[in-house]
Amino acid sequence: MAENKKTPSAQYAFIGLILALIACVSTGLIGAAQGMLAINMFTLESAYINGLNLALQISIALLIVGLAAYAIMAPDTVRRFLSGRQARYGSNSLILTVAFVGILFVTNYIVFQNPKSWDLTSDKSNTLAPETLQALATLPEKVTATAFYTSSLDAFSADELLLKFKTNSGGKFDYTFVDPDLDPIAAREAGITGDGKIMLQMGAIKEIASYADETELTRTLIRLISPQPRTVYFLQGHGEPSLDSTSEINFSTAVNTLQSKNYTVNPLNLLSTNKIPEDALTVIIAGPKKPLARTEVDLLKKYMQAGGSLVVMEDPIFVTEFGESPDPLAAYLTSDWGITLENDVVIDLVNTQNPFQAVSSQIAPHPITQNLTQNYIVILPQARSLSISAQIENVTQTPIILTTEQSWGETELAAGGEQPVFDPEQDTPGPLNLAIVAENSLTTGRVVVFGNSVFAASEGFDAYGNGNMFINSVDWAAEQEDLLNITPRQQTLRTFIPPTNAGFIIMIIVAVLVLPGMVVFAGISSWLARRKRG
Repeated sequence: MAENKKTPSAQYAFIGLILALIACVSTGLIGAAQGMLAINMFTLESAYINGLNLALQISIALLIVGLAAYAIMAPDTVRRFLSGRQARYGSNSLILTVAFVGILFVTNYIVFQNPKSWDLTSDKSNTLAPETLQALATLPEKVTATAFYTSSLDAFSADELLLKFKTNSGGKFDYTFVDPDLDPIAAREAGITGDGKIMLQMGAIKEIASYADETELTRTLIRLISPQPRTVYFLQGHGEPSLDSTSEINFSTAVNTLQSKNYTVNPLNLLSTNKIPEDALTVIIAGPKKPLARTEVDLLKKYMQAGGSLVVMEDPIFVTEFGESPDPLAAYLTSDWGITLENDVVIDLVNTQNPFQAVSSQIAPHPITQNLTQNYIVILPQARSLSISAQIENVTQTPIILTTEQSWGETELAAGGEQPVFDPEQDTPGPLNLAIVAENSLTTGRVVVFGNSVFAASEGFDAYGNGNMFINSVDWAAEQEDLLNITPRQQTLRTFIPPTNAGFIIMIIVAVLVLPGMVVFAGISSWLARRKRG
């Protein structure tokens, strides 16, 4: 009888079990959250991370306290459990489970320390191109990639691509992710504007890839390995905004971003030098207030015939000092490139608060717009429209930014700041071209023309896709996207062919009834066999 007497406190032992159960669930949830933090599924501020760590410690402590309280208040129950047959079976299962988890842990640790991948796809879609493997094999020292991705942009494909680079680099390539919203100083120091950029650094040398793509990353890697002088010039002498931050409207952010990509940026005054330097990869004409002289345009024409390139950004005449003066640069673009700068200002009703801000409704596929077509818009305040006025021999013209049908080219602004009204007899209905690129296959000359310069000024450079559009335009004009051409693979299209009705019913029966039933039958059979053996 004495053996059956329970400890007086045993009736309260269940409280310890409940506490341990709650603590166990809490520990599991917090541990899962920390695991997701570790693999960058989401981010938290450091204060919240510290709170999460403290909560995990408290949960573990409560789990131990709950189990200890149960053992103290119900020692007889614990003793019977540890000495019974269930404990023996349980100990065997525990040992097997611990061994299995240990094997998994050791295996994953070895694989993590020695990454290796196998491409089992029939078209080798997960294998890097030979040009990329060659670039990785010739790395003279370690390269670190820093991918700048905000939480609003999916970084999965970038992570997957960078992992391939790391796996095939022989330990000479590594990468990290930085959220520029949480660490804006790091983004600014790296010269990063926009989202989805990747900075490659080897020693003190840095290069920036505009987006996560094998071809783009490999081109950037080649520029990093074999840096070549790259010089661009901003034309001066016509009232253009300054290249530093001394004036309200300036291009200092654009200049700093180009310099972070290892461009040398210089001013150019053709009125005084009467010569375009031989090292000029491109000449940028950004927001002149007065028209260029004919002698300057003649120099630019000769430069373009020798394979040079221009990035032209001319604002509507009403915000300049052109007046009735002729515009030799606009005439040259029309005669030699078939691109006409219209004498209007774009009114875009998509922006109800400011219809003078033209919004990109369509961004056409082009090397300049590869990372802009899906994720970004471009806003051009007080823009003029462009048109393709003629087809020129050997010249290919491509509009890359268009407005919506809710826009038009206003040719006569009302006095007194009244709201513009569309006049079908004088105004040009949308959609309108805001930017056109052209290339001469004979001379290899390139030109990019925008009907606005303010979008690339410092005040709006980081907004939307403005900065990306400008930098990509300079890269394309300077032929920096042609350092490498990787032939794209033709991926094998795989489709799931649904079974017939009878086949579908059989599949459901097997998956839902047969397989689970076999598991249940095996379990019951095993239990009955052990029961017969006693």
